[in-house]
Amino acid sequence: MNTTLTLNSLGWRTHFQVQLDPDQLSTPARVMNVHRGRVDVASEKGIASVEMSGQNAIVGLAVGDWVLLDESGSKVLVRLDPFGIFQRRAAGTSGEIQTIAANVDTLFVVTSANRDFNVARLERYLAIAHDAGAFPVIVITKADLADSPEDFVSDAAKLSPGLLVELLDARDAEQVAVLGDWCGQGQTVALLGSSGVGKSTVINTLAGIDQHTSAAREDDQRGRHTTTSRSMHRLPNGGWLIDTPGMRELQLVDVGDALDDVFSDIAALTGACRFADCGHATEPGCAVQAAIEHDELDPDRLRRYQKLQAEDRRNTESLAERRSRDKQFGKMIKSVLTEKKSRKGGPG
Repeated sequence: MNTTLTLNSLGWRTHFQVQLDPDQLSTPARVMNVHRGRVDVASEKGIASVEMSGQNAIVGLAVGDWVLLDESGSKVLVRLDPFGIFQRRAAGTSGEIQTIAANVDTLFVVTSANRDFNVARLERYLAIAHDAGAFPVIVITKADLADSPEDFVSDAAKLSPGLLVELLDARDAEQVAVLGDWCGQGQTVALLGSSGVGKSTVINTLAGIDQHTSAAREDDQRGRHTTTSRSMHRLPNGGWLIDTPGMRELQLVDVGDALDDVFSDIAALTGACRFADCGHATEPGCAVQAAIEHDELDPDRLRRYQKLQAEDRRNTESLAERRSRDKQFGKMIKSVLTEKKSRKGGPG
């Protein structure tokens, strides 16, 4: 594998080029790893570690981001606007939005052919992929352990029209090689999936690296977290892979349009309802309920869609309210400081 780093090999594209100021002396670099107080970046000059402190730390970088470094390469000047980000509402009550990764071309949604397989969870992952503009591919691992692995493929393929599903044994390099079609020069892929589904094994096989993996617990087929941070790995085909920790909770936020993409069958039916604000319950002329009555739509799929819609609205409204409070608080602080400054400048 060619180890020379170029902007194109790192995933540079016109989207970032148009953001450059031709009069500014700077070096484009991509964030490979985010640590406490520093980030590892890659550029045409090589790999470097950049300290993040003071105003520099406010940038809020994620793995996969593109930044501009100063002439010395020791300071981040600016974060370039990404073409897409993976984000979720962080666990807890703070309402903070957590960026998982940035600028991803393809998302491998990893699950396994056992009790971890969960349609509702997969739909969440697909919504995140669509929201970030990434192409989703469902990867079902542990095919060698399932009695009827094709049933899992069938169930996954039903989730969205044209959805690609790959079934494989993550330890088999020949089987994992099928994922190489999305890992070419300058392409960025990411893996999302709960712990114990074989994500680390897929990465080990695909990238030729050695991450520690833990066996799934026999009682519930769930593994322990083996990856605790996000990082980028170069792939043999010239692409880049972003690894992410296994996540038990994945709260959606501000992905309304993406949900319509995932549930395009229901969204299409909604347009045929008699009332524009149809709740798809007891309203007359509801095309969605008519489809259910004629066995053309699974009522459980409608319930999952409505549940995710409600969750997204709740989290998005909470985010908007928090931002409004922060804005009002900022105005109050500015007003107080202005008043103090005025008093100090007045007559004694």
